Amino acid sequence: MARVKNSVVVVTGASSGIGRATALAFADAGGTVVITARSEHALEEVAQQCRERGADVLVLPADVTDAAAVEQIARETAGRFGRIDTWVNNAGVTLFGRIEEAPVRSWHRVIETNVFGTYHGLRAVIPWMREQGSGVIVNVSSVVGKLPTPLVSSYTASKYAVRALSDCARQELLDVPGIAVCTVLPGPIDTPLFDHGANYSGWRPKPLKPVIAAERVAATIVSCAAKPQDEAFVGASSGMVLGFRRAAPGFAARAAAAQVPKDHFTAEPVGGSDGNLFQPADSTGSISGGWTRSSKKTSLDDPKTASESGSERSRLRRGMAVAALVSAAGAGLGGAIRARANR
Repeated sequence: MARVKNSVVVVTGASSGIGRATALAFADAGGTVVITARSEHALEEVAQQCRERGADVLVLPADVTDAAAVEQIARETAGRFGRIDTWVNNAGVTLFGRIEEAPVRSWHRVIETNVFGTYHGLRAVIPWMREQGSGVIVNVSSVVGKLPTPLVSSYTASKYAVRALSDCARQELLDVPGIAVCTVLPGPIDTPLFDHGANYSGWRPKPLKPVIAAERVAATIVSCAAKPQDEAFVGASSGMVLGFRRAAPGFAARAAAAQVPKDHFTAEPVGGSDGNLFQPADSTGSISGGWTRSSKKTSLDDPKTASESGSERSRLRRGMAVAALVSAAGAGLGGAIRARANR
């Protein structure tokens, strides 16, 4: 990826999960990586792994809810390297629980981190990219940014907002053809988010199936930096679910209300907790949350085992084919329903 090699990339939320995988993926692609998150210790681990890949790394600990701190990241990056080629707004937190049961301050914190954090990143980097006449901004949303999902209302609302921010920024930057704004929308991802998130549901959360590796999201982000696109979905199931919702929105809503409480939580009871909303997680950070079999064997943390197996690629292709068929069938069903309603 010629556009990525030797480019200067800022990744927020780089201490774990998608952000950590993304930092390592850009390092593998030959980029200069600026990493930020609240946990300096976890960032230093990521920085060491990037350096082992031959990348130049700058560690800038910060909380994305602090606008001044995010602006300082942009200033320090541009001051040291002379430019900012790609900025990845990835930092995010979540909260599990019903709307009326979650503490107000905790609900607000999700919005402050996911929405205002993205806004702060946009506000900080756009002036630099306007001045240089080029750049790629990648905002990490989620498939729930298009699909209302119960028991994660703050997270869902925040990811809808991230999509809207991307769309608005893209329109405002049409006068600078060299700047692109991309939105990445992953499906359920194997990250520590489910153990680190705030939880007032009463039960231990888990990702909905099928779960995909964070490295696949990272690869999509790097691909967007190399060849920008407005929106990029990650995970074959995303297209299937979106097609289902378009075809039968009422039924899809009822299905989500019935299935999410069953499939998004284990039978293990837990007490209420703010998780990592107001302070970093105690652990040093990792890419995987241990939710997939492959996560125990394959990780960008180990360069020797980072490649995806042929059988996994085959399963992915089959999944995408099934998703396309279901989506097409859903569209046909939707047409039939509308036709019947118009009789």
